[in-house]
Amino acid sequence: MNNERIQQLIRFVQEEPDEPFNIYALAMEYIAGQPQQARLYFDQLLTEHPDYLPTYYHAAALYAELEERERAAELYEKGIALAKVQNKQKALLELQRAQQAFEEDEDDW
Repeated sequence: MNNERIQQLIRFVQEEPDEPFNIYALAMEYIAGQPQQARLYFDQLLTEHPDYLPTYYHAAALYAELEERERAAELYEKGIALAKVQNKQKALLELQRAQQAFEEDEDDW
């Protein structure tokens, strides 16, 4: 986690609050070191920019890691549906693979 980069991304979010990529980049910067902070930014994206497709893959994986299995499953489903609507085949395949791995892992619970 790079504090200088985080500060820069926070400035970008403040300057362009309606730009989902800036919020996404900030969430991704936090994901490894401060997952609860990343979660706040992913939740912001899901609320304010529900059509921003890249959010779903990483947010679902984070929720799975935080052992919030129902929320993770919901996000995989929503992301898959959105990828179909947006006709984003690569994202669709990535989400489907991640969902399958998640479900296989869930079977081990």
